[in-house]
Amino acid sequence: MLPGRGRDGRAARLARILGTRTAWSAAGDGEFFCPGCGGDRNYQRLTGHRRFTFLGVPVLPRGETGPVVECAACRRHFGTDVLDHPTTTRFSAMLRDAVHTVALAVLAAGGTCSRTSLETAAAAVRAAGFDDCTEDQLNTLVEALAADTGRVFSEPCGAGLAIELHEALDPLAPHLAPPGRESILLQGARIALADGPYTPAERDVLATVGAALTICAEDVTRLLAAAARTPS
Repeated sequence: MLPGRGRDGRAARLARILGTRTAWSAAGDGEFFCPGCGGDRNYQRLTGHRRFTFLGVPVLPRGETGPVVECAACRRHFGTDVLDHPTTTRFSAMLRDAVHTVALAVLAAGGTCSRTSLETAAAAVRAAGFDDCTEDQLNTLVEALAADTGRVFSEPCGAGLAIELHEALDPLAPHLAPPGRESILLQGARIALADGPYTPAERDVLATVGAALTICAEDVTRLLAAAARTPS
């Protein structure tokens, strides 16, 4: 059989005669984490209109397609669900704020802040990205929180404290692997243990932290027990 005379040849000729073409139009832009590039990039949100083509010329509409997200760097198209993933910059800020909130919550639950607890908390907060955090700054914040009558810290994990923990941790949890979520809980545990065994209020705060990070209660208990057995 001569080349181009069989079934594949006929299909190729038909494809050159009849086809479809998509015309894209921009519907928004911004910055996102591109899974193709592996970093923060600019994007355009595109909607498309499909048309049948005859000899390469659009002739009949075939409906809409998309929307899609196009990376300005690699030009690849992705579903709009990629916009649910925070950018690297946003993720770092969320993680930093989460560690800071957990540190303050544990210190506040412990009552009087010991120097060792403040040192442990400040080290954790600095490691998370607040480079200039000091023990005195944390102590001042805890005192201000305790004086705020809109929040209850005298009882185990008052409603105001629980709300603040969930506000900081709920958006972050879906984007962290299990070891990352456990790491935040364990940082809080080390702050609580810096001046002695857990108090009931500290345990209650750490249980709230674990719940906000979607760590099951059994794993929270196991992790807190393991932290208490680990020499400081």
